[in-house]
Amino acid sequence: MTVGTQMQQAIAGIQSAAATMKTFSLETQDQQAKNDFQQISQQLDSQLDILKGRQDYIQQQEPQYKS
Repeated sequence: MTVGTQMQQAIAGIQSAAATMKTFSLETQDQQAKNDFQQISQQLDSQLDILKGRQDYIQQQEPQYKS
């Protein structure tokens, strides 16, 4: 498995986790839980931006990793 493939899998996993947290936030009636899920989702989105930047860097440095 290439670094590019591993990075794509990591990004997909974080996107899935963020979407799950957003869904939980929408489905709960508990305001504290809703806030917690929203905060987790925002943190995951932030980390996702970092990973996407890293993926771009990898692709610039190693064109064979482009999908």
